Amino acid sequence: MDNAAIADNFSLLAKLMDIHGENSFKSKTYAVAAFNIEKLPVSLKDTPREKLFGIKGIGESVGRKVTEMLDTGRLAALDEIIANTPPGVIEMLNIKGIGPKKIHTIWKEMNIESIGELLYACNENRLTLFKGFGKKTQQNVQDSIEFYFQHQGHFLYAQLGEVFPQIDNYLKKLFSPEKVQVTGRYRRQELTLDELEFVLLEPNEIIKPKFQTAQPPELLEESADHLLFKLRNGLKLRLYTGGKSMAGELFKTTGSTAFLSSFENAFPAINYMEAGNAEEAIFEQAGIPFIPPCLRETAAIISHAQKNTLPALIQPGDIRSIIHSHSNWSDGSNSIEEMAKECIRRGLEYLVISDHSQTAFYANGLKEDRIREQHRYVDELNKQLAPFKIFKSIESDILNDGSLDYPDPVLKSFDLVIASVHSNLGMNEEKATARLLKAIENPHTRILGHMTGRLLLSRNGYPVDHKKIIEACAANQVVIELNAHPRRLDIDWKWIGYALEKNVLLSINPDAHALEGFDDVKYGVLAAQKGGLTKENNLSSYSLAEFETFLSKKSRR
Repeated sequence: MDNAAIADNFSLLAKLMDIHGENSFKSKTYAVAAFNIEKLPVSLKDTPREKLFGIKGIGESVGRKVTEMLDTGRLAALDEIIANTPPGVIEMLNIKGIGPKKIHTIWKEMNIESIGELLYACNENRLTLFKGFGKKTQQNVQDSIEFYFQHQGHFLYAQLGEVFPQIDNYLKKLFSPEKVQVTGRYRRQELTLDELEFVLLEPNEIIKPKFQTAQPPELLEESADHLLFKLRNGLKLRLYTGGKSMAGELFKTTGSTAFLSSFENAFPAINYMEAGNAEEAIFEQAGIPFIPPCLRETAAIISHAQKNTLPALIQPGDIRSIIHSHSNWSDGSNSIEEMAKECIRRGLEYLVISDHSQTAFYANGLKEDRIREQHRYVDELNKQLAPFKIFKSIESDILNDGSLDYPDPVLKSFDLVIASVHSNLGMNEEKATARLLKAIENPHTRILGHMTGRLLLSRNGYPVDHKKIIEACAANQVVIELNAHPRRLDIDWKWIGYALEKNVLLSINPDAHALEGFDDVKYGVLAAQKGGLTKENNLSSYSLAEFETFLSKKSRR
């Protein structure tokens, strides 16, 4: 083990001790040792053991640990503290702008154990509730995390949505619009991606010179029919090249392998070259309706097309309300009045305000006295803003035993209750399913929030028996939320079909913590489209009158 590795071990040990809140004198000793060892002009591994303790900066305690590392290649104290630290907490040391002491607060006081959870907390404006984290610090942390994720090579659909127009316009400017079309997983509206794919009707020898700019992208792969570049932000750009028919190339590069294989088996006589630029012509040859790209995932969709039973997919314009939103009464950025007026500006009919419940102390959750105060405030706003209406809701924590966060009289005071899990996420499937089932069976639960608690690219959801949960929602007339935040998109679109089969109502909800969070509805719609959701099966598409009728069935069990 060389000096650099020894210094790195001491440095990490010092940082982890600070994260755990251990003796600061000891941690500083190891930090100083790391600094000194890194600058030593002699190699410790080549130094006789008896002379180690005479080197400046290496005392008795540090010297014993240096000897241990030289003899075993390990540092037991470091191994032990790593074993007692969540990997995501250690990973936070890679984020510029937050040191060990802030990470201690994030972990021990905010109950956050991964970088993805930390980013989500920034989006929820939660960091500002804690000492040492002002708005500027929160924004710096958010920017640093987003930069870190970009360089991991995986992106949310929403992140690529921000850069897609720039790349699309650039390619069309270089090669002409009729020769360029986005394809692949982005066109299918996949939730996470590691590359953007385009059909480009030019040969490689025409394309490559145009990419030789002052800072050219890295060429990772090349074949006769494709080029793969890596852009400076870590995003891969795959170009399907040399084709003659835009429609044919687009069709063959859009669908999943399962979809394309099934389509070719069902319609072996299709002439893709005859389709020209219109992909619709391929479906006309097959004698079936056009299948939207977002549905081209499975073989099953082809039989729906053959039976003419493709769903009329929900559209962004079908959303008539904001359900599930947080105000500055808990961890949101805006007042209820500001949120209501933004809904009115957007042409929406009603707002369901659902701040955090009392157990969510880290999010300034509402105690019973503040609930009563908020309800009086909402009553006054409703008088001022009519015919627009604000509904009184709460996002009630589902406690560890599956019960909700307030006694029955308090739960009864809300127009509706959204029940969600926010704590003790490390459950096996049996525990998680039982916990959710009990909450679903509570007569006050109207909506089940973000079913698995996942954060895309950051945290796997707790495992649940989706069929049991969906069937319980059907039996108890509980709506399942499709949380539209681009890091959640939970329930997963793959289970929407089963929910519809069981006649379960879904609701595309933004879980907004600021006015701009309302925009996330579009990502919920895109995910819902992949699952075949229609506006008729979506609660947030209900008109005000329809929603009030829905609420009037409160005594449902």
